[in-house]
Amino acid sequence: MFCFNNSQSKAWKKLQNLQKHFKKTEMSELFEKDKDRAKKYTLELSDLTLDYSKNRFDDEILKALFELARERNLEEKRDDMFNAKRINTTEHRAVLHTALRAPSDSKIMLDGQNVMKDITAVLAKMKKFSDDVRYGNFKGYTGKKLTDIVNIGIGGSDLGPKMICEALKKYQMKGMHCHFISNIDGTNAYEVLKDLNPETTLFIVASKTFTTIETLTNAKTCRKWLIDALGEHAVSKHFVALSTNKEKVSEFGIDPENMFEFWDFVGGRYSVWGAIGLIIAISVGYENFEKLLKGAHEMDEHFKTAPLEQNIPVIMALLGIWYNNFFDIHRYAVIPYDEYLQYLPSYLQQLDMESNGKSVDKDGHFVKYATGPVLFGGAGTNVQHSFFQLLHQGTEFVPVDFIVPAISHNEIGAHHEILLSNVLAQSEALMRGKTVSEAASELRKAGKSEDEVEFLKKYKSFTGNRPSNTLLFKKIDAYALGQLIALYEHKVFVQGAIWNINSFDQMGVELGKQLATNILPEIQGKSFSQSHDGSTLSLIKKVKSFRK
Repeated sequence: MFCFNNSQSKAWKKLQNLQKHFKKTEMSELFEKDKDRAKKYTLELSDLTLDYSKNRFDDEILKALFELARERNLEEKRDDMFNAKRINTTEHRAVLHTALRAPSDSKIMLDGQNVMKDITAVLAKMKKFSDDVRYGNFKGYTGKKLTDIVNIGIGGSDLGPKMICEALKKYQMKGMHCHFISNIDGTNAYEVLKDLNPETTLFIVASKTFTTIETLTNAKTCRKWLIDALGEHAVSKHFVALSTNKEKVSEFGIDPENMFEFWDFVGGRYSVWGAIGLIIAISVGYENFEKLLKGAHEMDEHFKTAPLEQNIPVIMALLGIWYNNFFDIHRYAVIPYDEYLQYLPSYLQQLDMESNGKSVDKDGHFVKYATGPVLFGGAGTNVQHSFFQLLHQGTEFVPVDFIVPAISHNEIGAHHEILLSNVLAQSEALMRGKTVSEAASELRKAGKSEDEVEFLKKYKSFTGNRPSNTLLFKKIDAYALGQLIALYEHKVFVQGAIWNINSFDQMGVELGKQLATNILPEIQGKSFSQSHDGSTLSLIKKVKSFRK
């Protein structure tokens, strides 16, 4: 059995030694030595291009990273996931989100049953229902067409659908509007409901158990809003459920025929490919939803079959490990240069940090090395005027993933050419930097005095040698978006596999929720306990004093 003690890992030791000798190497020198570096370190899949040449590595380092992956049995673990092994060890579950986007005639066996039968049935039900809503066959209680679709969920039941509906907004049906309620803060529900017409509003309640407190609280608020306007009999015509709890769904007043099922072999943050994606199918049409699945499936096949040395998710994951574990850089940025992808960093935060933010390995040992990094980001060019100052001149480098389509979603003048020039310039600037002497020369050419040159030259310099990947798409359509999301899913899987952690549970979200159930009755004045720490006790008392 493989030992996950890094001190006994040959590849890990090799990488530690390589980093010591390589940490001062400049990427610009690597490009000068190898004129084919960009070509050598570029991969393509359909209309997706990954240029990873602007990273701090050479052939020897890359070879050692692949050795680490094989030493950690990555290929075997990858196959275990696709073959429905119960790799979610703490919950004893298989991990089969990839089955949701597999061709309908696939054979994926779990406990002696082909899971594709049930998956195909739910997808067919989604297709019919989404078409019925879009074309007015499924109407509201008063006979009017449903034009405002409100998704009520949280976490994976919100971030994925919200991100994808925004990303594919260009393909949204005319007259159809999507809204999302997730936050338990009543402001979220209030702001969504205040301008809606109950007669034309459809609510989708996404909760596997139909007991999630945030989701059910928001759903009950929306139910009351509807009943106040149209009466209780309207509920079955304006609410559907994404759940497995038929009894609770029926108690709420939702017709069980309008309940869309999902399974415990698909975790919340990986669930957008099935029933959780219902609002996407309604918004952009099932044909586009199907393209989303097909793009993801192509990335699945690439991840499953491509050699590690030519495997896009594997290479991105290994570069992340190189920085996280050997340079002690525990963060990275994702910058989509596409306004429609503005929610992508938030979606990927959950995917990455909830999956790999773990400190106990699969063998029950506390890990002695860094695992999940912090992810942040935002849409370019907006973030160039917020945190790019730190990316360029901060004391530590931050690896960046730039994501950009070559072709614009629209025809507004020269906007997209300016956008493209910015993203390409940013990656080049991070890599090249500007020396103090170069800054001084520029200042002199600008007519500055020698005193001004001497004073400003360091402020105007950039260390450079800051790594980035560039993911260039022909355009961001449903197919490309499916590729992109699946790429990051597999990247996260690879890193979890190498760190020997379970990327598919999320027990870290539980403690705060447990304590909240104790504090709630105290805030409501129903009970009071002295069992809290002094700070929490003081804050509870202060909250109650403000609410008197």
